[in-house]
Amino acid sequence: MHVIGFAGYSGSGKTTLIERLLPQLVARGLDVAVIKHTHHDVDWDVPGKDSWRHRQAGARQVLLAAGQRRLLVEELPGSNDHPLLEHVARLRPCDLVLAEGFKHAPVPKIEVISSALASPRLYPDDPLVLAVVGDVPIDTTLPQFNRDDIAGIVDFLLSTLSHAEHADR
Repeated sequence: MHVIGFAGYSGSGKTTLIERLLPQLVARGLDVAVIKHTHHDVDWDVPGKDSWRHRQAGARQVLLAAGQRRLLVEELPGSNDHPLLEHVARLRPCDLVLAEGFKHAPVPKIEVISSALASPRLYPDDPLVLAVVGDVPIDTTLPQFNRDDIAGIVDFLLSTLSHAEHADR
């Protein structure tokens, strides 16, 4: 599985960009998964329901199986800041994993920037940044794309995957 990170600060447009890229990647025949990092405590369960009661009773993992999807919740002792690749290992095999957040994970990444934010840049300090996506051009030698150039970004991702596959051989 290939992992490409989409990194940037909150409000830079990572989620919207990934949401726009996914249909194009799937249309090109890729089986894609997404891992989203959050610093917030989230819970999909409803207090009082059976699955919630199982967790409250001490189950470390609860899998809710329905006709067309399943939800697995695993209690992680300590924090949610486990390494990205530990989360990737939990996925079934696929062609591409898009990892949102995980700014400092040791994976190739696309930096997403917004001129409205006064955030520090990951590039040039992070050598794993492959390209920059934003709303205005920046001074860089890296490939850069406007956030609306979805076709160009998809082509870049597919080219990157192709190069990675040839390097793996």
